[in-house]
Amino acid sequence: MAVNVLGTELVPCSYAPLTGFFRDGCCNTRGDDTGLHLVCTKVTAEFLVFSARQDNDLATPQPEHRFAGLKPGDRWCLCVTRWLEALDAGVAPPVVLESTHINTTHHVPLETLQAHALKTVG
Repeated sequence: MAVNVLGTELVPCSYAPLTGFFRDGCCNTRGDDTGLHLVCTKVTAEFLVFSARQDNDLATPQPEHRFAGLKPGDRWCLCVTRWLEALDAGVAPPVVLESTHINTTHHVPLETLQAHALKTVG
């Protein structure tokens, strides 16, 4: 069982669009995931522009890879280093803690993730 940053079972991030290193909807990982696709986020327009400027255009559809492109509001497993770069640039998308892999805390303090957690109405 994979564990999230809260110490509970990892909850799927998104099935539509289908995300994750394994394209299983979860921010699971293993040794050959060199990008460390660990952080479940709700992408924003500002982040998508930033990512494209980093030569990682996530908004443009790529049908050859069965990728429709992301739009603001989509949930997506981001590489931890890209999320940190976005944080430094002031455009880090909000984090879905329940769906963010525990290994993220090897790179980002839990307090930082909590400070950027997706706010839920409730």
